[in-house]
Amino acid sequence: MRFSWHSQSRVFLSDGAALGAADTATCPIPRSVLPDRPLGPALCGAMAAAMAGQNFRIAPTAGPLTQGLGENEFEVLTSGSSGAPRVIRRGQNSWLASFAVNQRLFNLGIGTKVGILGRLSTSLGLYALCEGLSLGADLYLYEGLRPDRQAALILDQGVQILYATPAQLVLIADCAPPLMANLAHLLVGGGRLDPNLAKTLAKLFPNAKILQFYGASETSFITLCDKDTPPNSVGRPYPGVKIVLTSPQGKPVLAGDLGQILVKSSYVALGYTDPTVQGAIWQDGYVSVGEWGRFEGPYLFLEGRATRMVTIADQNVFLEGVEAYLCSLKGVRQAFVLAEPDPKRGHRLRAIVQGNPACEAEVLAALRQEFGPLKAPKRLSFRTDWPLLPSGKVDASALEKTP
Repeated sequence: MRFSWHSQSRVFLSDGAALGAADTATCPIPRSVLPDRPLGPALCGAMAAAMAGQNFRIAPTAGPLTQGLGENEFEVLTSGSSGAPRVIRRGQNSWLASFAVNQRLFNLGIGTKVGILGRLSTSLGLYALCEGLSLGADLYLYEGLRPDRQAALILDQGVQILYATPAQLVLIADCAPPLMANLAHLLVGGGRLDPNLAKTLAKLFPNAKILQFYGASETSFITLCDKDTPPNSVGRPYPGVKIVLTSPQGKPVLAGDLGQILVKSSYVALGYTDPTVQGAIWQDGYVSVGEWGRFEGPYLFLEGRATRMVTIADQNVFLEGVEAYLCSLKGVRQAFVLAEPDPKRGHRLRAIVQGNPACEAEVLAALRQEFGPLKAPKRLSFRTDWPLLPSGKVDASALEKTP
C-alpha cells in the first residue's frame, strides 16, 4: 500500500488557498529535495511522488535526493534539537500502519478537520499531513502565522484535531485567545507537556482530550497518555509497540528500575541515509534513541537522554528532569538547563528561564529543596523570548548563548 490523497480531502494553506486531489495530477514527480516553502508545490510534489511509489524529501532548502532508496521509501528529518538534523529513511508502510490505529483512537476520517502548526519539513508536520489525506480529512496548515492568528483560525475554521509541540502551544496560550470549544483532540508531541501548561490548555480547549504522545522521528509513536496516566508519565505503550528497558550492559532491568529504552514496532524507520551518522541505534529489531526511563506498572516515566546526563559530585543528573521540575514552579513558563564545567564537582548547573524574574529567589529555593545544594542550578538567566527550531522544538544552540 501507498500514501493516498482521498478524493474528499482538501488542504487549506495559511494564505487561504485550497488544494484537492486533482492538483497532484499535473504536478511532476520531483527529482530533487523539495523546499518546504512555498507550501503548495512542496505538498503536491511529495504526494505525487508518494502515490507513484517514488522517493521524496521535504526540507527547509532544496538539494539532491539520496540515491539508492527503494520503492515506496522516503526521507524525513530529525528535529535538530541535539545537533544538525539527520536524514532518516522510511518505508511508507511504517506510517500507514499507525494511520488505522489513530483513525480508531481519535475518530479521524472523512471530513474531520485537522490543524497542523509545524512545517512540512518536520516529521510531525509531514506525518499529520499524510495521515489526514489518506483518511479523507480536511487539513489546515498554520505554519508561518503569528500565534494569535493561528488561534483565531483554529476557532473560526472549527478544527477538531490539532497536532502541536509544547513550545508551539505555549506561544498560543500566551496570546490569551478565546476558548476553543470546537477542538476534540489535542495531540502533543515533540517534548514534555509540563503540568502547568496542561492545566492552561485544559481551560483553553475545554472539550478536548489532551493526549501527549512520546516518540521520535526514528521510532514514530512509542507511548500515548490516557485519562488514567499518572502525573509526569508519558503513558502506556502505543498499540503495537513493545518496550524493553535494559542496563548499560544490555541486560533487562528489574521492574521499577531505570533502564535504556528499546523500542520494537512496525512503525520504526529503516535507519539513517548516512550509516556513519551518530544517533539512534538499530539492533536485533529494536531501536534506541538514547533515552532512559522506568516503568511503574504499565506507565513509562522518562528520565532523559544519555547525552544530557551529567555527573555532579559523583551523582548522575538528567537535565530534562530538572527542566521538567522547573516548569512546574510558579513564575516559570519554559526552562532549559545547561551544565557548565566545575573543577571540584565535575559540573554545575545554570537554568535559562522564560518567566517572572520576581520569582527567582523562590524558584532557587525550591530547586535546592528538590535536588539538594549540589545538583540544583546555581543561578537563573531570564529571557523574554524563547527561540524555536523549524520543528517547533526548543533551539538549544541559541539558548546556550544566553549570557
